[in-house]
Amino acid sequence: MEQAKTLIERGKTALGIELGSTRIKAVLIGEDFLPLASGSHEWENRFEGGIWTYTLQDIEEGLKSCYRALKEDVSRKYGITLRRVGAIGVSAMMHGYMPLDGAGNLLSPFRTWRNNIASAAADRLTELFGYHIPARWTVAHLYQAILAGEEHTRRIDYLTTLEGYIHLRLTGRKVIGVGEASGMFPVDPATKGYNAAMLEKFNALIAGKVPYKVQDILPKILLAGEEAGTLTEEGARFLDPAGDLESGIPLCPPEGDAGTGMVATNAVRVHTGNISAGTSVFAMIVLDREPKKPYPEIDLVTTPAGELVGMVHCNNCTSDLNGWVGLFGEFSRLAGAECTQGQLFDLLFHAAERGETDCGGLLNYNYVSGENITGVEGGRPLFVRSENSRFDLANFMRAQLYSAFATLKLGCDIMLKEEGVRLDRITGHGGIFKTEGVAQNILAAAIGAPVTVMKTAGEGGAWGMAVLADYLLRGKGRTLEDHLENVVFAGQEGKTLFPDPAIAEGFEKFIARYRAGLPVVREAVGRIG
Repeated sequence: MEQAKTLIERGKTALGIELGSTRIKAVLIGEDFLPLASGSHEWENRFEGGIWTYTLQDIEEGLKSCYRALKEDVSRKYGITLRRVGAIGVSAMMHGYMPLDGAGNLLSPFRTWRNNIASAAADRLTELFGYHIPARWTVAHLYQAILAGEEHTRRIDYLTTLEGYIHLRLTGRKVIGVGEASGMFPVDPATKGYNAAMLEKFNALIAGKVPYKVQDILPKILLAGEEAGTLTEEGARFLDPAGDLESGIPLCPPEGDAGTGMVATNAVRVHTGNISAGTSVFAMIVLDREPKKPYPEIDLVTTPAGELVGMVHCNNCTSDLNGWVGLFGEFSRLAGAECTQGQLFDLLFHAAERGETDCGGLLNYNYVSGENITGVEGGRPLFVRSENSRFDLANFMRAQLYSAFATLKLGCDIMLKEEGVRLDRITGHGGIFKTEGVAQNILAAAIGAPVTVMKTAGEGGAWGMAVLADYLLRGKGRTLEDHLENVVFAGQEGKTLFPDPAIAEGFEKFIARYRAGLPVVREAVGRIG
């Protein structure tokens, strides 16, 4: 404790902050990369005016609440006030759309990754570029707004994402990490910059509709380890209104949660991959070549160091599952058997282990929001069973867990089976893996590859962002791949589970029913308001 206290007082630490979909989290790490303190703030997106969003008040108050909780944790554990750190990194839910005017005012409500409203624009850009553009990417949102004649598009001075916005408020710098940049506009892995040919095509497309070229409003791209500015006095007060935090702290390039997930799982080297499971779920596999053709299920992005990555991103993972666990929690309280959230997850996940490998014929769709991989336009969670299904708690919970990874499997099968992508190791992280072995075992069977979970799996992207901040300070002379492998993760323990053939066979039966039932979900979107 005294050693940790000394590190904090001397600023020999790194702070990672990540604004996730349901929680804002801050993690302070020491020189051994272990968490010294943390803070969090729970929040939820709003569905307003036909879009998924968070207000600026949500963002600013949530960030300050999270940092205040971190300070309180430091005070409680070490009896000191947090005044300085060695470096800071900010991450957030990937991509989205935050257009600002010349005075820094937000011109349109923040449009999160969860929105599928830019599908028409994304399809046109995919055809124009010969390169898959997902509907959640920033350029798709921009072009959709231009097509719709939204007046604000003519007044955009700077277009950024959520972590880019926070970084601007903290430092005054208009920059973004290359991994997040690759989800704003396609990036050329050879140059580590925006794709020049596609910039030219896009500018020709919007000529006369807006008074700028797109590269003039996009943030400058930075690679992991590059300096991205320092905390200004105004930025320090924005984060810590109490006035304790000192200015002048260096910041690393801001990254999306896809990038921090890769870092948190040591998956930035070619032929490695990671799966990040939370509100959404995505698999990232670092490629040695581009796929033979564009696939709507596979996005091409980069690591925080600029290496090409094949990404399967699914909008839905744990939200529906969390809802059911919450329902069982209500019942336990009514029955006088109070359980903590952790106990509930452990009880219900271990119950799933007793279920039949094909879930006894039960079927679940976890679509709280629309799902791009399966072409479902809106959120309609459905649980379905036939008269012959074996309906019990074990099968029900197994169906929930299968559903969490089902859409991911559809995309991963393309990369691993159709494209023959080489995958030496894949690592999972996120809260769903906290109950040891259960979700990990099911995921391995779903994708047909061994899955490793590290002890830091539950810390997630905020910890990964803190590692990137530390890399800015102590990574000189080492590639990010070598720094992670030989310094950060050296000697760290992880558990690897290989696919269980029986579970894999049962999952294939489940996924066959899942595919067959998708028209029912699409019909529900159109029929049920």
